[in-house]
Amino acid sequence: MFQAKPLTFQLKSSYVAFATLYLQGIAFDHYMALLQFDPNSPVLSNWQAFAQEFSSKFRVFDTVAEAKENLFNLQMRNNKQFTTFIVRFEAYKTGWNYNTLQVALCHALPQCIKDTLCLTSKQSSYNSYKALVTQIN
Repeated sequence: MFQAKPLTFQLKSSYVAFATLYLQGIAFDHYMALLQFDPNSPVLSNWQAFAQEFSSKFRVFDTVAEAKENLFNLQMRNNKQFTTFIVRFEAYKTGWNYNTLQVALCHALPQCIKDTLCLTSKQSSYNSYKALVTQIN
């Protein structure tokens, strides 16, 4: 992310500023406490110190389980493009095989696409299924 926008993220402290935008719950409370009670903490301006502090205190312990849950809850909206959605869908690293991914993808699709899929022949692979959905959308 940071390498994709070298002008925006010229300073390592800008990494920290960007990351804090995504803090929630007790991680956000911890950040606010640091700002209030230890404003000179290197955690607030040094990316490595920030990453170490927050990952050691608030990291996800089972990232695969979280990815599976997020993927299961992911839904494509009727007005969205499939090509955009599939990038987000495949970003979750679940370790699932292609058959399972195809079932999860079908679950995530809007009903209008599922209705059209019912009128087509069954696809034999995950990639051909994605190609068909791309054509439908």
